[in-house]
Amino acid sequence: MPRSTTMTVRLSGSLSDFVSANVGDNGAYENISEYIRDLIRRDKERTEHEAFERLKAELRMAFAAPDDSFHLLSATEVIARNKTQNHT
Repeated sequence: MPRSTTMTVRLSGSLSDFVSANVGDNGAYENISEYIRDLIRRDKERTEHEAFERLKAELRMAFAAPDDSFHLLSATEVIARNKTQNHT
């Protein structure tokens, strides 16, 4: 069963007004929770899309490279390289 978490968020001023305008009878969402879940889903999709686009770009570069530019790497070398690249 999926885990459920309750979170508290404080908004004031223009952010609070903006959320209020998007929730309720005149808004696109029935309640604030629905709105926040949709925002999180969209952000998750955006993050996944960006990661997929980076992967596609890497693959395009790899397939466009001349064959003599490739060299064998062990799994350990690939993992170490990826750790280094992800921490920069």
